[in-house]
Amino acid sequence: MGTVKKEFAVPPVVFPSGGNPNLQQRRVATAPFQPPRSTGSSIPFMSFDIGSAAAASTSSGSIYGGSIVGGSVPGGANFEDEEPLLDELGIHPDQIWKKTKSILNPFRVRPDVHKDSDLSGPILLYMFFGLFQLLAGKIQFGVILGWIVVSSIFLYVVFNMLAGRNGNLNLHTCTSVVGYCMLPVVVLSAVSLFLPQAGIIRFAVAGVFVLWATRICTSLMVSLADGGDEHRGLIAYACFLIFTLFSLLVIF
Repeated sequence: MGTVKKEFAVPPVVFPSGGNPNLQQRRVATAPFQPPRSTGSSIPFMSFDIGSAAAASTSSGSIYGGSIVGGSVPGGANFEDEEPLLDELGIHPDQIWKKTKSILNPFRVRPDVHKDSDLSGPILLYMFFGLFQLLAGKIQFGVILGWIVVSSIFLYVVFNMLAGRNGNLNLHTCTSVVGYCMLPVVVLSAVSLFLPQAGIIRFAVAGVFVLWATRICTSLMVSLADGGDEHRGLIAYACFLIFTLFSLLVIF
């Protein structure tokens, strides 16, 4: 049997030409949405006009009411009235230098300089101590910090127990005094870099610096707190143990 072919009438497809005016109207790009501008607004940035805002800020000097020119900031604050950054952090280089110089002479103690205790100078001395130990091939930053904390608490407890009810030594002052009295040990760590590793000379030099630190620390403790005059010998023994412990880090 033969197959029967069916034909369907398909209408012709007509593409619009370039001259069609309706197509040209469809291809015209429309501008994006723009908010209406308010011409009567007294605030420059509410009008969405950058040029007018810049002009208004230039003519008035400051949007916030403070002049920017002349070293002042918005709000009327002035940089010249601000304290130095080190003073805001509680770091006073002049006081640190005075306290450090007072430690250099073991025969002339100046307790009035150490009445205002701080920890900035001791931390600086700890860093130098750890640096000199690092130059000697010993990484002991954590050991130094831990021993300083334990030593300060130990001396604080011993002093107040000996002084009894009259003891008024606080932990902050004790830590500050112990930290500044570490200066002879720091000098010892620097000198030990040029000394022979073994021999009686190393122990003799270490003994001199330990006695130096012990005398200074004992005198400051007794002068800054009450109730320590009667027990000066026991306080000196506690200080001697502390600085001997740190000198062992240098010797060995």
